[in-house]
Order: sequence, then C-alpha cells, then structure tokens
Amino acid sequence: MASMTEVTVPDIGDFDAVDVIEVLVSAGDEITKEQPLIVLESEKATMEVPSPVDGTVAEVKVSKGDKVSQGDLILTLEGGDGGGAGDDGAESAGDDADADGGQDDAGDDEDEQKGDEDAGDEPGDDGPKDEAPPKRSAKGQDPVRPDGTIRPSPARTDVVYAGPAARKLARTLGLDLADVKGTGREGRVTREDVAAHGQASGKDERRGGPAAGGGGSAVAGLPGWPEVDFEAFGPVEREALSRVTRIAGPYLARNWVMIPHVTQFDEADITDLEAFRKEVNEAHRDAGVKVTLVSLLMKACAATLRAFPHFNSSLDGDELVVKRHYHLGFAADTPQGLMVPVIRDVDRKGLLDIARELTELSAAARDGAISREQMQGGTFTVSSLGGIGGTAFTPIVNAPEVAILGVSRSQMKPVWNGQTFVPRLMLPLSLSYDHRVIDGAAGARFTTHLADVLSDPRKMLL
Repeated sequence: MASMTEVTVPDIGDFDAVDVIEVLVSAGDEITKEQPLIVLESEKATMEVPSPVDGTVAEVKVSKGDKVSQGDLILTLEGGDGGGAGDDGAESAGDDADADGGQDDAGDDEDEQKGDEDAGDEPGDDGPKDEAPPKRSAKGQDPVRPDGTIRPSPARTDVVYAGPAARKLARTLGLDLADVKGTGREGRVTREDVAAHGQASGKDERRGGPAAGGGGSAVAGLPGWPEVDFEAFGPVEREALSRVTRIAGPYLARNWVMIPHVTQFDEADITDLEAFRKEVNEAHRDAGVKVTLVSLLMKACAATLRAFPHFNSSLDGDELVVKRHYHLGFAADTPQGLMVPVIRDVDRKGLLDIARELTELSAAARDGAISREQMQGGTFTVSSLGGIGGTAFTPIVNAPEVAILGVSRSQMKPVWNGQTFVPRLMLPLSLSYDHRVIDGAAGARFTTHLADVLSDPRKMLL
C-alpha cells in the first residue's frame, strides 16, 4: 500500500493566521519535490509552500481565501515518504518569506531583482501535448526534466509564474496576472511587467498603487505623481535606494495615510535622571556596558504604558487588543537605513540588561546581522534623535502599534521654581498617536506622566 504524506502549514512567524491566496494543485496531480503547492500571504510577505516529497495529490484540504495557521493540514500526498511534512516546508517557505525586519517585504524586491535566475525553479509546461499522459500533472504540467525540475512555459494560462512583488502590485491595481505578458525568463511575470500592463490599462500604479521611486499614492482620487525631466533643469545624479529604504517606504506611506496622526509635544526635566545615569555608569565601569538615555527612556516608557494601557494596544477590526506584555522597539540609524529592533519584556528587565541588549541589537542592525524575529512583536516604539540635534519632530506610528515616542536633543534651560530661575536639563518629547484609539486629553496625560517619571528615576520602580 502506498504511503501517505501530510503537508502542513510551516512556521509563519508571529502571525496567528495568514491568507491562502492561491492553490496551485488539485487532487490527482502528480508533483515533484520542492514544487509549490499553495501561496500564502501575511501582512509582510508572500510565500510559496513547496512539496517536501514527490507524489500524487490525494486530497486538498484548503481553498483560495481560507485563513490557515501553523500546523494546519494543506493536503495529503500518496507515494511520499509518509508522516508530517510541516518542518520541511517551513524551511523553504521561511526562506521565501524572510523579509526585513521589518520590517517587511524584503523578499519581494530581492525576488524581482534576481528575476530571471529564479525563474528556472518554477514549474510550468510547453503547452498542450498530442498524447494524454498516464497521470495528470499539476495544472497540466509537463513531465519533469532529468534534473527533477519542470520546464516553465510562457504559454501557461491557468497558473502564472510571478514573484511576490508582482503579485502584490497586481492585487493593488486590480489586475489579473493571467492577462499580463511576462518578459522574464521563460515567461515569468515581473513587477515591471505588471506596472507596464497597468499603465496601458489605465491603472497606473502612480495613481492607485503603492509608491514607487519616491512617488505614488495609495489614496484614490489624488492626482498622479508628476513626471519631470529633471535633467532639463540642470545636472543630476541618480542613486539606487537601499534595500531597507525600498522595503520601508511603502509601509511608512501606508501608516501616514491610513492612521490619523496627532503629535503631542512636551518637555521633561531630566536633570536628576542624567545625574543618576552618570552614577550608574561610574558604579558599573567594569560591567562592560554603558547605560544610555535611551535605556532609561525605555524603562520609563514601560512604567508609563502600565498606567496608560491603551497606548500599548492595537486595533483589530472592531476590537482593541490591549497587550499585557511590553516589547519596546527603538529606531536604529544604520548605513542601510532605519531599522527598529525590539527589546522584549522591558518591564521585567533591569536597567543594565536593557542597556546591554540595546547595545547588542544596535550593533547587529548596523552590521546587517539582525534577524527578522529580533524586529517583530513590538508594542511601542522609541525614536531618539538627541544625538544628532533638533528640538521636535513628528514620528510616524509603526502599525499595528498605536503610538510612538520621539525625543530630541536635551538643552539646559532656565526654569522657574517659584522663587527664582534655576538651570535644568530639559528633554523635548514628541508623542505621535493614532487618534482613532487615543484622544488629545489622553495624549497630554501620557506625556505629563512620562515627564514626571523621568524627573525622578525612583518612580520607574513603582
């Protein structure tokens, strides 16, 4: 009796569930190892789940539009090695989905840059055959090559071979990928193919899709991004956007457009806090770690978030998810661009532990060695520009969070104590928040409470 293999949803990171946006096989299809079975989409990436073994599809358990979680059964294969196959699929799917950090869609752009080289890994066929094969291959695919792969073909109409970035743009513009002529190797549809088809169809991404090359708008009704011959006005140079900037840009634009931002400005007296910081560093000179203002800010923010739990929440449809954990992200300026590593359970960690972890994560971000997991799960973000300068700014909320704290350079100012002016070190605070969740009064109370905590380090312990 032929053995049966169950193929399950692999590790999908921090997501409870992801969408099935495409099912590439049907019952009775003969498939090969590493052949894509379904396409999943999370908020940050699109991933294909490959087959862990050769075999014939016995039963498909999911449909397009379903939501699935890690471990859910996708399909069963006859003639495989037997047993569950979720772990095998996890490694391959994880490679496809590995984004930034982030921040988000890193695989999308790299997929399209690699373009033709990756196309040879996709299944396909050369069109109809004169004789019917003894077993139907997936979506009518040809028999495999000697090396175990299946020859792709530009003649495919029922399965379109395209990278995640191309698929994402097609959905944004409302295009059917089957209508787009692929110019990649052996008919692979690239993001550029989708953009060109959309422009020809009156669905230019600059008018309705995500920002590209610094322009665009995701809001219907806005005028198109201006097309300018910059060279006509004088000499110019063109520089390629960094990978991190390309990835983060559309998400920043989405957050700014979709979240009604309000920014509350305030000041905190950190004279005593700065003296305390210097005392701690002096007392722990041999500890190999230096406490910075950001370390203290994160500890103070955790204490303030406990007092104002709605600032530590996320919108989920008609519900507000109030989190009882305090994972704080911090903006790190790196040669590749802005990254936001996350320190978990800040409320339960000591000041030296926070300082040590902040130093390690900052170094990993600068060296490009930070992992996706180290940039996920944040509940609140701190962005400090104090080391550079400025008096205030408007930080953009990092969805699905609802608030972010920006701090600028501290300055010594004269402060009236009731009898005379005394010099005090004042720290500018810029708190941006989602006005759908937080109103102006709550925003002012938050910064007032935070300033009170920062004015007396002992209050961080309360």
